[in-house]
Amino acid sequence: MDARLAPIRNWIFDLDNTLYPASANLFAQIDERITDYIAQRLDLDRVAARKVQKNYFHTHGTTLFGMMADHSVDPHEFLGFVHDVEMDVLDHNAPLVAAIARLPGRKLVFTNGDAPYAMKVLARLGLAESFEAIHDIHAMTYVPKPSLSAYEGLLTRHGLDPRESLFAEDMARNLRPAKQLGMTTVWVDNGSEQVPNDDDRGFIDFTTTDIAAWLTAMMEKA
Repeated sequence: MDARLAPIRNWIFDLDNTLYPASANLFAQIDERITDYIAQRLDLDRVAARKVQKNYFHTHGTTLFGMMADHSVDPHEFLGFVHDVEMDVLDHNAPLVAAIARLPGRKLVFTNGDAPYAMKVLARLGLAESFEAIHDIHAMTYVPKPSLSAYEGLLTRHGLDPRESLFAEDMARNLRPAKQLGMTTVWVDNGSEQVPNDDDRGFIDFTTTDIAAWLTAMMEKA
């Protein structure tokens, strides 16, 4: 293993656009479903609904958190609606399965989605048995990444030392709190949506476009 990763005992992964490439466009389906939900719930056309959606995403971390705060949306109803998408764009990823299996220590998923959806994604990728836990939006009490409390809750619930933890994520802004707490950070820069005018990358330790290739290369280094 790469010597810089020798202290790592806890391997934490975001889900969407991290464990599968953004080019699969699975999250694009969810994005459209979120627009549909807002349009129906707030009686807006899709253009206006899209503006509401992205404003909440940029300012609250997730559209759900904004809709809960301003419109008392039920999170289970919202998540059930927006995650009702086809998984056939995802394929079994043998190199990723093998790379994660080789990692020493504990492995967890940390997602702003919910566990039922995450389990469906993991099953499609061949990762259904690869992680000990999914720390989801319900576990965060709906206060999502990048709120610091989401990361603190993850560490406390699962007894993780941040200095022995690595977090891989496609949203660069979601790595800032992880680094603040002492985690090693990996940015999966594969074309997913980023927050406008947020160009600071000083909190990122490693960058890759392919998490499977990166993990494989790191494990093979002396």
